[in-house]
Amino acid sequence: MTTKRTYGDMCGIARALDVVGERWALLIVRELVLGPKRFTDLRGGMPGLSSEVLTQRLRELAQAGVLTRVTLPPPNSARVYELTASGRRLEPVLLALGRWGSVAPPPSADAELGVDALVLALPTLFDARAAGALNTTVELRLNEQPFRASVADGHLDVERGSAERPDAVITADPASLAAVLWHGGRAGALQVAGNRRSVARFLRLFPLPTEG
Repeated sequence: MTTKRTYGDMCGIARALDVVGERWALLIVRELVLGPKRFTDLRGGMPGLSSEVLTQRLRELAQAGVLTRVTLPPPNSARVYELTASGRRLEPVLLALGRWGSVAPPPSADAELGVDALVLALPTLFDARAAGALNTTVELRLNEQPFRASVADGHLDVERGSAERPDAVITADPASLAAVLWHGGRAGALQVAGNRRSVARFLRLFPLPTEG
């Protein structure tokens, strides 16, 4: 039986790292911020993670009260993992860490950005001042997965699922959307339906910070 490592330090930071400091642990939390997922969907969002390590981390995070396993109601009835109330309180920590890390050197030129990672980058980098009085709802369809992104009163709300009567729909793969948002890519590479003016302004709301 493997004994879980601990810093043996009463500092709150050390105690938090005792829970979520193992490799992949926080990325599992990232994958669940936008809603429950099946085991196979978690693997899909973290292709470098083996089934064995994922199983171990899920067990550890469940024992720590960060996540739980539940059965969705019919007709789905799938077994999924979801964050507990304690786990959901890690969201602002993840966003702050993501903003800090967004100016760090990328691991490699061919490193991939997953769907949930890209969607969470939006609230991480959202510029409320640039949004001003913009009031719009955009549906993002990334690798056939829908997300609703609503901007109103200088706030951004993002959630998994289709938007009801969106002003526009953007269809893309994560790499193409990331290229437009942060790497000088042309918006013409995206499939856009609806109000293109709203889309053009929406795409300018997520600048990379000059420092973490």
